[in-house]
Amino acid sequence: MNPELLFVYAGAFVLALGVLVVVHEMGHYLAARACNVKVLRFAFGFGKVIMMRRFGRDRTEWAVSAFPLGGYVKMLDEREGEVCAEELPRAFNRQSVGRRAFIVAAGPAANFLLAILLYWLLFMHGIAELKPRLGAPPTDTPAAMAGVSEGETVRSVNGKVIVTWQQLRWEVIRQALDKESLQLEVINLQNEISMRRLESKLVDLEDLETDQLRALGLVLFRPRLPAVVGSVQPNSAAALAEFKEGDRVLSIDGKPITQWAELATAARSSPGRQLRVQIERSGRNMELIVIPGIVEEGNHRFGRLGLMAKEGVGDLFEMTTIVTYGPVESIRRALEQTWDTSILSLRMMGRMLTGELSWKNLSGPVTIADYAGQSARLGPTYYLRFLALISISLGVLNLLPVPVLDGGHLMYYLVEFVKGGPVSERALEIGQQIGFALLALLMAFAFYNDINRLVSG
Repeated sequence: MNPELLFVYAGAFVLALGVLVVVHEMGHYLAARACNVKVLRFAFGFGKVIMMRRFGRDRTEWAVSAFPLGGYVKMLDEREGEVCAEELPRAFNRQSVGRRAFIVAAGPAANFLLAILLYWLLFMHGIAELKPRLGAPPTDTPAAMAGVSEGETVRSVNGKVIVTWQQLRWEVIRQALDKESLQLEVINLQNEISMRRLESKLVDLEDLETDQLRALGLVLFRPRLPAVVGSVQPNSAAALAEFKEGDRVLSIDGKPITQWAELATAARSSPGRQLRVQIERSGRNMELIVIPGIVEEGNHRFGRLGLMAKEGVGDLFEMTTIVTYGPVESIRRALEQTWDTSILSLRMMGRMLTGELSWKNLSGPVTIADYAGQSARLGPTYYLRFLALISISLGVLNLLPVPVLDGGHLMYYLVEFVKGGPVSERALEIGQQIGFALLALLMAFAFYNDINRLVSG
């Protein structure tokens, strides 16, 4: 990766992390202030403090530390040091169970509120999305056997209204967790509505990063573009073979090429294999030798050249739609999107714990940084959607009933409420040890998956 791209990816990751951590901790901080609990420190990051200032009547320390993966709010607490008599009413441990639970729950709640706010703004602004329009399904796939034909647009999946390609992918995965078949309502180019029934057992829940729709034969419709190069990705196989913008591909290994889809198919089916490509450049015919890069998705390998087609405004209009709503409807949509994402995250975590879903779907900071950089390069709306999604994930993760997480503290408070007394110090100590062990195991899996993704490309 060149230095400029590295800067974009690192900057996008640090910005995302900073926003999410500050919002989460600000939830704790504002709730503590609302309950008149004294806050001693508001910290972004862990380890050595590299910047610190004191503000407010309580002289709260606002600190930035060297290791930016997290943060914390330190409150006045008798368990962590001596508290003078006049400040005892402001100590966290002296608060009622309800107030302590409110302060702890305010962190994850702030993450959910951030996601709702971002989705609300995005829905009002308008989001450019791919239409859920289908291309010709590969032979012997569930879509082909169900009678799906090129040009059909998906209107609903099992009764759920579908407007965009991303919604289609999301709903297929969500429905595949419970149902064996998918009922697709489609409309063709003649405005005729039909039902297509697909078996969803081919959806690979072991690896959700692969193209699940392609396994079912649901491929994105693409206009019949000429085989003219629009751009060449830096450091790609095509760049090494010296392809240039404006090149018209005439044939590959002697087979005539007239459409971009034929070029893409030839490259995809030839990972690591040398191809002889005849092109026309500035009125002259010439031959280029290219070896498509190898990309692995789960158990599948395919080739990638690193070329983008030359598309016109009409092609873009044919493939995309602008999703936008009014202020009130945007709130409803934002709440629904946040709720659905949270529930799906919990269900997937549950499937991981029961062994029904592979742990390799777990992502660590390297993968998150990659997604942050990719979304930032695509534009502000994509980056804000990424922020909303990660904010929901952070909120859900922190509500898990694991000691040392917010959910673990809430679990202790529930026990305290039921039994009428606090959990013993010994139980808290054991819980912390278990919690740290579980988090360490979780991080180990996440880092392993990150490294595996980097090695496999």
